[in-house]
Amino acid sequence: MTADGTPGPSRPDGPVSGPIPAVIDRSSPVPYYHQLKEILRAQVTSGQLRPGDQLDGEHVLCERYGVSRTVVRQALTDLQRESVLDRRKGRGTFVAPVRTSQSLVQSLNGLWEDVQSMGRTLRSEVRRLEVVPADADVAHRLQLVPESPVVQLERLRFVDDEPWVHTVSHVPEAIAPDLVGQDLTEQSLYHLLRDRYGHEVMRSERVVEARSADPKLARDLQVSAGDPVLALVNVTYDQDDLAIETFVAFHRADRSRFEVSLARSAQGQPARPIVRLV
Repeated sequence: MTADGTPGPSRPDGPVSGPIPAVIDRSSPVPYYHQLKEILRAQVTSGQLRPGDQLDGEHVLCERYGVSRTVVRQALTDLQRESVLDRRKGRGTFVAPVRTSQSLVQSLNGLWEDVQSMGRTLRSEVRRLEVVPADADVAHRLQLVPESPVVQLERLRFVDDEPWVHTVSHVPEAIAPDLVGQDLTEQSLYHLLRDRYGHEVMRSERVVEARSADPKLARDLQVSAGDPVLALVNVTYDQDDLAIETFVAFHRADRSRFEVSLARSAQGQPARPIVRLV
């Protein structure tokens, strides 16, 4: 895509199979903010917009794509949470720098198991539980065709009644067709995937990085806007090495700490890591 909205080359290395339209398709059931998000993402992944480039202002994007400021803000917020964009107060929105990846050894336990093992209580406030089309990022992580139906589960999770982590999970609808009807307030998603749908968690790939809390996330976690949070991006695989779930979790930096214990062994197996609340 070019900056003025004309078609450009398709994403060279992602899951998108062809060019993404440069205009909002008003006949499509896909929400406008989702379409705009994918248009902007394509401009970044194609190289039209490069790390450090500043995006046009919200009012310009509104006029260019014929959408409301609410739609623009939702698209920009989602891309910021996915580390595609950086929004800097008083300066504008910029393409985020490419981050250096480092391997991380971690436990396969979910948050429910970790908190339970410490004798503390965990409950979840389910904000959203619905079937949505997978955007390019989620589809890539789950090895799906873009726009495939996935169950989106958004939860604000409380430890001892204090907000601790905001999590957005996606599960392919094909492997859990009635997941939207389940009560996930006080039960483990991993236990449900195992016991109801027959998918045992066997391994995962995770990335942990520092980010700053946007105003909405800050309100949810009861911190100040701009405060640091720990972002955990995860893809979970089952006994058949099928990607069954992916999530992005934003942890309060003042309430959490990730401890990783590494050890060399004859079998080459690392020691089990520990995740602790502080």
